[in-house]
Amino acid sequence: MPHIHLTTFIAAPADKVFDLSRSINLHKISMQDANEEAVAGVTTGLINENETVTWKAKHLFKTRLYTSKVTSMQSPTMFVDEMVHGDFKSFRHQHFFKQIGNGTILIDIVEFESPYGFIGRMLNKIHLKSYVEKLLIKRNNIVKEYAETNKWQFVLN
Repeated sequence: MPHIHLTTFIAAPADKVFDLSRSINLHKISMQDANEEAVAGVTTGLINENETVTWKAKHLFKTRLYTSKVTSMQSPTMFVDEMVHGDFKSFRHQHFFKQIGNGTILIDIVEFESPYGFIGRMLNKIHLKSYVEKLLIKRNNIVKEYAETNKWQFVLN
């Protein structure tokens, strides 16, 4: 099972980084290259515990639907979202926010499992893990950009 662990420093308070990380609007901005749109569940604003969002996007040459649910949340220190429906066999994303003196350490831990047995495991090693990691890095860079400037006001107000 692929495991991704990312650490990102953001020069902003943890509560702001926490809210930006669960903002449906900011997620749309960060994934605009894939024309990602929220089509069901929470489609704007902030997602909360026990809520779902269904995304429609083009990834890896195919339009896909992916539904995730926030299964755990402790504001502003962590939340977990897990796949309810989608192309993965399983997908779990843990988001941790640690306030430090001059900002926030954002930690992402992602574990996923592809379908298709041996072929899926080979795809993970060859391409899928790096693809997912690049998407997360891009998303974190957008969260960082918005949190460290006044842009956060356009998505949180």
